[in-house]
Amino acid sequence: MKTISKLGIMCALAGSVFLSSCASEGYVTDQPVEPVYTRPAAPYANAYWVPGEWVWRGNRYVYRNGFYARPRAQRVYVQGAWVHSTRGYVWRKGHWR
Repeated sequence: MKTISKLGIMCALAGSVFLSSCASEGYVTDQPVEPVYTRPAAPYANAYWVPGEWVWRGNRYVYRNGFYARPRAQRVYVQGAWVHSTRGYVWRKGHWR
């Protein structure tokens, strides 16, 4: 009986984490303007520049500057982008594919 109740609690916690992550997505009426900054020199040969991203913090988007990363074998980086919906604009994160 204790195993079932522990399982139920674990499922409830997992569900709340999932729902809270969905709720944290922020929609805005207008896309924020990307700040201008100078890209630093590459720290090593074949370094890949990962472009800056918008991050939802609190109740607004904050811009996080890009950075250099090691390229991933047989993968390409898909840049993040603004997606328009009936609720407004939302940022979709960039990722390696």
